[in-house]
Amino acid sequence: MAKVLVTGASGFVGSHLVEALVARGDTVSCLVRRTSQIDLLERLGVRLVYGEVNDCKSLADAVRGQDVVYHAAGLTRVLHSQEFYRVNGEGVSAAAEACAKAVGGPPVLVVVSSLAAAGPARQGRPLTEEDQPTPISHYGRSKLAGEEAARRWADRVPITIVRPPIIFGPRDRACLEWFKCIKRFRLHFVPGWRRRRFSLIHVADLVQLLLQAAERGERLQPSEAPEHRSRGIYFADSGEHPTFAEMGCKIAAAMGCGVAVCYVAMPVLWTITAGVEAVSRLRGKPNYVNFDKIREATAGHWICSAEKAAAQLGFAPGGTLDQRFQETVVWYREAGWL
Repeated sequence: MAKVLVTGASGFVGSHLVEALVARGDTVSCLVRRTSQIDLLERLGVRLVYGEVNDCKSLADAVRGQDVVYHAAGLTRVLHSQEFYRVNGEGVSAAAEACAKAVGGPPVLVVVSSLAAAGPARQGRPLTEEDQPTPISHYGRSKLAGEEAARRWADRVPITIVRPPIIFGPRDRACLEWFKCIKRFRLHFVPGWRRRRFSLIHVADLVQLLLQAAERGERLQPSEAPEHRSRGIYFADSGEHPTFAEMGCKIAAAMGCGVAVCYVAMPVLWTITAGVEAVSRLRGKPNYVNFDKIREATAGHWICSAEKAAAQLGFAPGGTLDQRFQETVVWYREAGWL
């Protein structure tokens, strides 16, 4: 039984990770903000530490005495791009520094990054950990900044980075919009005309990889040498790479309904996005549809390979995408979200 800390514990990935840790008997602490939704965490009986990922004092208090720290805190949508770098970049640096200064020795630090940090697979070949990162969005660049910040502490802290692609599953509100559109209108909108392929991972499978990475994963190296840069980094992937159109058909099948695929021309897409961005700024609330996400969605194939995680850690998805979509639909319906 280990003592572990989870940052971002009230979020989508963090909450599933906390559930898995509690289920296996670990003593779990969670770093949360005062404004976080903590009902689930309170039901799980975990220790709550209030603070921010950039606050050195609250991080130091939270990290003290821990065996493992899972850094799942991060932003996926913002009104102003500098917020990405403050949280996704500087937040990792603050967490690593707190681990390095922990009394009694540093805990293992597992950082949840993103495929966006690596960038698109422009040649149509799934990315591997050896590929040079080429992020094309503010979100991706902020995630890569977090990885580089972690590397600067790698000589003092055992750190492993996991890069998930699109994550879906119970309690996910981002992908829920695809499900709701298909159910309500029987339509699935695809940006542009090109057949871009995407990697996906169910949240339960990602959680298993995070646990495996903490227990026996490689650790990040401080060296900038090419042969060392991929060490301590793992991609998460289901092994299936559908196009966005195929993804919509899979979701429709999971809900037992038909769907028409609608390809949206790029000028129309950018015009719609501009309108959504304007409304978001007026309301002071970021939307899932924004220029950063559209820039990513239309950049090329977003596919990666989890062969390294499979070979070294024994990682294997717990089901096919079709099965995982069906499980997600069941949860959405039982929760009244769909």
